[in-house]
Amino acid sequence: MIIDLRSDTVTKPTEAMLAAMMQAKVGDDVFDEDPSVKQLERKVADYFGMEAGLFCPSGTMTNQIALRISTQPQDEIICDVRSHIYNYEAGGIAYNSLVSVSLANGHYGRLSADDITGCIRPDDVHAPNTSLVCLENTVNKGGGSYYEMENIKEIHAVAKAHNLNLHLDGARLFNALVASGQDAKAYGKYFDTISICLSKGLGAPVGSVLLSDKEGIKRANRVRKVFGGGMRQAGYLAAAGIYALDHHVDRLSEDHRRARILGEVLVQQSFVKEVLPVATNIVIFSLATGLTPQWLLEELLKYQIKAVPFGKEEVRFVTHLDFDDHMLTKTRQALEEISEVVMKSDKI
Repeated sequence: MIIDLRSDTVTKPTEAMLAAMMQAKVGDDVFDEDPSVKQLERKVADYFGMEAGLFCPSGTMTNQIALRISTQPQDEIICDVRSHIYNYEAGGIAYNSLVSVSLANGHYGRLSADDITGCIRPDDVHAPNTSLVCLENTVNKGGGSYYEMENIKEIHAVAKAHNLNLHLDGARLFNALVASGQDAKAYGKYFDTISICLSKGLGAPVGSVLLSDKEGIKRANRVRKVFGGGMRQAGYLAAAGIYALDHHVDRLSEDHRRARILGEVLVQQSFVKEVLPVATNIVIFSLATGLTPQWLLEELLKYQIKAVPFGKEEVRFVTHLDFDDHMLTKTRQALEEISEVVMKSDKI
């Protein structure tokens, strides 16, 4: 039995999700004729109180489209130094939109209104034009941390006072909603664009949805086409997203519970130096001096457990719908056994 904690993207569709996919009504989405895609886009838009949505193959694409329609070449965006759009989208900010980046250093990846105010450029011919603020919720490199709604309100006020657009990379936004109890429609009030991923905690095999107003989605559709994101009978994939929204949101609390337990276990192990606060389904921890992520990954593989390095000293675990309580117990036993071996050795 392989226990895969590398990401919540590794999940397989459940039998019920596969059945929903096979029963989907489909058409050619590039011709705007796929009823299941339309249903998904409407469903997600309504969920967050937005006017319209656009189904895309990936969250990277929805993020990059949002940047493209919200900026002009020579503009500058503001984001956290840990943000996915900056670290994990292959330089797409510069390549796709010809804009620069002003990096802030928030609290576990969460920016404050003051952080953003300090990054806004003056109106000067020597400087790029600040035009967009990008938040991430939850923050991947922040250990799954999430924003409080009051902080978002304050950021929105600053953005609007300076005529800036506000984008949300909501790859794991449903995790934030479940953990915080926030109203999803509140997000539609404060953001100009929102990227929603269906293939992480919700367990769909493929797909993300970009949300905006109708005019924004019209422009986004053109950008999706030039990015190669126009799909034909995409309703089979959209049906998985619809099923996930109907059946896989509330259960995210189980992923959070298991992640918290892993965090509590890791704190007690001899090879762990620090564990970031566990807010949702991501557990990031650093290793004791002299130990490397590669060493731990090799040790975990002996127990058929997979994880990923997350820096020079850090390792990341991500819980998901294919990680159950039996696997949690096996992982705990493995961590404790590795810890005992380390304590008897001269590694630390």
